Amino acid sequence: MNHFDVKVLWVYIVLLLIGGLIGFLKAKSKVSLVSSSVFAALLILTTLRDVFEPGFALGLANVTLVVLLLVFAVRLGRTKKFMPGGLILVATVVVLALLNLKFR
Repeated sequence: MNHFDVKVLWVYIVLLLIGGLIGFLKAKSKVSLVSSSVFAALLILTTLRDVFEPGFALGLANVTLVVLLLVFAVRLGRTKKFMPGGLILVATVVVLALLNLKFR
């Protein structure tokens, strides 16, 4: 992964952790806090240069993001509320596009 990819992932990681923390503080959802932390930890590992080879790191980040995409799509479909699931769903699509489309 290049510098741009890592920066994009770090912005997403911060948003993911903030979302989990807000879910915990507002709705007392421990599941939200734990799941956001686990997914953020996985994504953090993909940004560290010496942990995985760049190709594998990008693949793992993509798989993690697709799983999150499905989770948030199901949540949006179930609740019919854009916030917070829909917002993170859109952010996930944007991050996947930025990581995989080569327009730079």
